[in-house]
Amino acid sequence: MRVAVLATGGKDSTLALYRVLSKGYEVKCLVSMLPLREDSWMFHYPNMHLMDLFSEAVGIPLVKCETSGMKEVEVEDLKSLIAKLDIDGLVSGAIASNYQRARIEAICKQLGLECITPLWQEKPPKILKEILDLKFEVIITGVFAYGFSKDWLGRKIDQETVKALADLNERFGVSLVGEGGEYETLVLDAPFFKKRLKILETEKVWRNQSGYFIVKKAELEEKAR
Repeated sequence: MRVAVLATGGKDSTLALYRVLSKGYEVKCLVSMLPLREDSWMFHYPNMHLMDLFSEAVGIPLVKCETSGMKEVEVEDLKSLIAKLDIDGLVSGAIASNYQRARIEAICKQLGLECITPLWQEKPPKILKEILDLKFEVIITGVFAYGFSKDWLGRKIDQETVKALADLNERFGVSLVGEGGEYETLVLDAPFFKKRLKILETEKVWRNQSGYFIVKKAELEEKAR
């Protein structure tokens, strides 16, 4: 089956991409929407300017489009982009967001595509364990919930970080995988990457109880064989 994968460079969409590649799907392209506002209802905001590098790192072509980020208008923007693709199905990394899933399903139904959600309703601890077991190199690029501090920005997701997330989940109800928008991530490397992303220059932006880890400069580097 020929599919496109909605990609943000974050852990969920990257794990969904890994799953469909492992199952033999023909991934024709990655699809990225670039919201012009931070508070997009549908789409990932931090570091979307890195998607060209990410695409090259995984060796899959990228199709991208800017969107206003306005509620529902951005959904139509995605539909217009998907309608131009020669595919049979659309893959997303949705885990528990009914808002996101319902809109992607509606687009697929209108365009006659299969809606593929490899991570849907899986337990958050299982997803994080798989990411660690597969040795995904993931950093936190945005935090937007009570309990997080500026120190979380740029933090690598490892066993210690997972324990800290579990503590925030118990104390403040923060989703372990950030499905409620509590935090965002960037994958620098994974087993199927052809090259890895190397960060050269960053900036932390902190406002009240939330902030971003902005990658201002990055490059690709060869992986050890």
